[in-house]
Amino acid sequence: MSQETEHVQCLIIGSGPAGYTAAIYAARADLKPVLYTGIVPGGQLTQTTDVENFPGYPEGIMGPEMMEDFRKQAERFGTDIRFGYVTSVDFSGPPHTVVIDENKVITADTVIIATGATAKWLGLESEQKYNGFGVSACAVCDGFFFRNQDVAIVGAGDTAAEEATYLAKLCNKVHMIVRRDEFRASKAMVNRVLNTKNIEIHYESETQEILGNGQTVTGVLIKNKKTGVETTLDVTGFFVAIGHKPNTEIFKGWLDMDETGYLITKPGTPLTNVEGVFASGDVQDKHYRQAITAAGSGCMAALEAERYLAAKEDVVA
Repeated sequence: MSQETEHVQCLIIGSGPAGYTAAIYAARADLKPVLYTGIVPGGQLTQTTDVENFPGYPEGIMGPEMMEDFRKQAERFGTDIRFGYVTSVDFSGPPHTVVIDENKVITADTVIIATGATAKWLGLESEQKYNGFGVSACAVCDGFFFRNQDVAIVGAGDTAAEEATYLAKLCNKVHMIVRRDEFRASKAMVNRVLNTKNIEIHYESETQEILGNGQTVTGVLIKNKKTGVETTLDVTGFFVAIGHKPNTEIFKGWLDMDETGYLITKPGTPLTNVEGVFASGDVQDKHYRQAITAAGSGCMAALEAERYLAAKEDVVA
C-alpha cells in the first residue's frame, strides 16, 4: 500500500508556546502552516497548574487553559492543527520530508521544530501523583508559590545549584538532596550554595517517597545511602533538578546537536545547519526554558521561514 503524500509550505512540529507562536506568525504571513501537536498537545505547560509569569495574564492562568488560548489564536489565523507524531525525517531536500505516525508523508519547503524538552524525573509514583501540587521541575516557574515555606530540591549539577540558590531567596529553608558525597556542579556554583545560610545539604541521600495529604505535598522521606538512616523532611514543595532531555531523537544524523541532544542553532537565530529547517523553544534552549522565551523564539523561527521562502521566490522570479 502506497503512503499518502502531501506538500506544504511550512510544517511546524510541536505545540507548546514555541510551536503555537510560530503558527500564529506563519499563518499571518500566509504561509498556510500545518502544525502537528505531538503526543502531548500544548507541551509541558499542560502539566503545569498556575502560570503567573507570562505577560498579559495579570491574575495568572492555568497552564492547560493558556495553551488552549494559544491554540485558538493559531487556528483563528488559519493554522491547520492536527494530532500526530513525527516518526522520521529526511532533511536532504529541499523540499524536506517528514513522516507522521509512520504512514503519512509530508514534504515541506520549511520546517519549524518546536518539540521541546522533557524533564527527567526520579520515577516515583508519588512524584507524578503530586506533580503540579507541590512537585515541580522548574524552580523559576513555581518557586514563587512557596514563598516563606520549607522546600526540598534534588540534584547536584549546575541547574540544581542555581535553582537551590534561587529558591533560597524566596523560601524559609531549602533542603538539597545530593546522591553522592559531592556536587557535579562547577566550583563557583558549589561555593554559592555553601555560602547560602538557609540551604541545608543532605549528601549521599536518596529520595524514597514524596509524602502528601492526598492533595498537596507535606514532606519527603530520604535515606542516607551510607548509614541506611531514613529521615522525613517537613516540606511543602519538592523540586526535581536532575536535568532535561530534549526531544530530538528523530533528528539525529540530520541536525547538529550538543552532547546532551539540544539542537545547535546559529547564535541569536533559529537557524540550524540545514537550510529551511529552524529550531525554536526548549529543543534548542537549555538555559532559560521559559514559556515567554520559547514563544519569542517561535516568532523568530516563523519570521526566518518567511524570509527564506521570499528569498527563494526572488531567485525563481
